[in-house]
Amino acid sequence: MTIQMQRDDGLYFRQTLFDKARRVVIKVGSAILTDKNGINRAVVQNLAREISFLHGSGREVILVTSGAVAAGKKKISFVPHGYISLPEKQAFAAIGQSCLMQTYEDAFARHGKNIAQILLTYSDLADRDRFLNVRNTIMTLFRFGVIPIINENDTVSVKELRFGDNDTLGALVTNIIEADMFICLTDVDGLYNGDPTVDKDVAPIYTVAEITPEIEQMVGGSRSDVGTGGMTTKLKAAKMVTIRGGSAFIGPGRRQDILQGLFGGEMVGTFFLPRREKMHSRKHWISFVLKPKGALVLDDGAVQAIAGKGKSLLPSGIQAVEGEFGVGDSVRCLAADRTAVAVGLINYSSRDVEKIKGLKSDQIIGVLGFKDSDEVIHRDNLVIL
Repeated sequence: MTIQMQRDDGLYFRQTLFDKARRVVIKVGSAILTDKNGINRAVVQNLAREISFLHGSGREVILVTSGAVAAGKKKISFVPHGYISLPEKQAFAAIGQSCLMQTYEDAFARHGKNIAQILLTYSDLADRDRFLNVRNTIMTLFRFGVIPIINENDTVSVKELRFGDNDTLGALVTNIIEADMFICLTDVDGLYNGDPTVDKDVAPIYTVAEITPEIEQMVGGSRSDVGTGGMTTKLKAAKMVTIRGGSAFIGPGRRQDILQGLFGGEMVGTFFLPRREKMHSRKHWISFVLKPKGALVLDDGAVQAIAGKGKSLLPSGIQAVEGEFGVGDSVRCLAADRTAVAVGLINYSSRDVEKIKGLKSDQIIGVLGFKDSDEVIHRDNLVIL
């Protein structure tokens, strides 16, 4: 499997996709935006100048930002004492968010650009109607010529409502609006074919044709003490975007003129090509947005039927039920060895599936007294992993 393309080929594919990109999502994390003094205003001003350049070239641009919590801690001179509780973190976000947005407001105003703030929680995207409302709001802002700035709503987010990191949020936003490109600016230069901290002979990987298990094994954890996402989460975000048909980039966020350099053809960072066969929007939403409420353990025949033949999941192939879930919830499908095979929207509650597991579809009504569907999960609502 190709990991690194030839430099000439990489330059060709990269530049073609950069030239064609009309809608771009840029994500920047706390490690770039903040320093020991709080928000790094020089970085924000450079970022605003770069994004304004892209916006002025006729592109639609979204900025997904972190930094509110770090800004809030610094604003009240908070001294870390180890573990930071959830209420403390939410309070820091509430304090720092206004400061962060005012900094952006001042920076973009220098270039004559209007911005808008959008704060999201996981539930805003997990609900299909709210998911579409978010998309419609962003599209309207584009029509107004405004640059949306999106952040997770840390002030109200609890564990069940969190994206986990803004890399994931950025990838989801990219796919919501069907953006052409996701640019993740971070505190590393990109991917290498080894560990550059211990091996001076490693080479940068400029272009990745496909995110394979070999690529995933190459990345390590986060080296930042202010962000929540390491290289693993950034690679996962890139995979989410490329599966949906967009391209992705991971590269140095502190580099001067990084965006102008990228769109001008400079070989820096790591670029990920879009997958040729992209995943349908609804299945992407099932696979990456919804959080599974439970799991079904399948026999070998059911695994082969859904993963190898594209069939729906019938009750006869279910061996065990785990967790509690209701009709329409997201549920994982596991092989006997606990390998995740698929995820999908369930047609029956966990209590009812427990009663009909191992049975044929024509036996459902006799056991439950009703039959809403022959399938426990229909193939249209099933995503193979």
